[in-house]
Amino acid sequence: MIPDRFTMQINIENILAAHLDKKHYEYGFADLKGLLVPELSSFRYGIAIMRRLDADIIDGIMEGPTLEYFNLYNNVNDELTGKITVIESELHALGINARGMHPTKSDSEINRDSAGTLRTGFSHKMTGTRAGLGWIGKTDLFISEKYGPRIRLASILVDADITPGREPVSESRCGACDLCVKSCPAGAATGTPWNTTLDRDVFFNAFKCREHCRSVSRKNIDKEISLCGICVSVCPVGKRNKT
Repeated sequence: MIPDRFTMQINIENILAAHLDKKHYEYGFADLKGLLVPELSSFRYGIAIMRRLDADIIDGIMEGPTLEYFNLYNNVNDELTGKITVIESELHALGINARGMHPTKSDSEINRDSAGTLRTGFSHKMTGTRAGLGWIGKTDLFISEKYGPRIRLASILVDADITPGREPVSESRCGACDLCVKSCPAGAATGTPWNTTLDRDVFFNAFKCREHCRSVSRKNIDKEISLCGICVSVCPVGKRNKT
């Protein structure tokens, strides 16, 4: 017997609660119908999973990435990947078609799949905004209501009848703040606030950002990776709720 919609959602939430402790995680449900690329269009909803980052390590980013930030970034990505793999398996056991989406792509994957645009076929940030967890900032970061950009995102796509608990966020809530724009050493942001009708390239130059990130990563931590972190560190939304 197929569970009714209410029972199905309760079952899904029980699985999420069992694996995502409230101290470090927040999640939300997103209606993605008509928004995904054809190969993912069989999935009607998404679960946005947000993992907060260590505030002290983020505060230590002054002039680009530190080894502590590099290790945190990789460890949290690995943790999220493990979480969504387990959750995906348990959703399958309930008879739910689910697909976990890893928190990030490697530079080699980006070069292979989207080097000409620096865009991917799936957006965690879109799932996060559709789930009502936050918005897109002026340097193209996902800004959580609770923790600002001091988070990492992962997603699980599901083909199940679930009800999003929050209204989608469709425009920036940064207001006149432009600290990230002024602090960006790459000069990658125009300062134009995001909304869902605006193409990324209007407000943010991903190529400028990537070029600087790779340069500063080589200089600071001797790593071939696109990582900086300055705009994550300076955002006042993240600073307000560090504890």
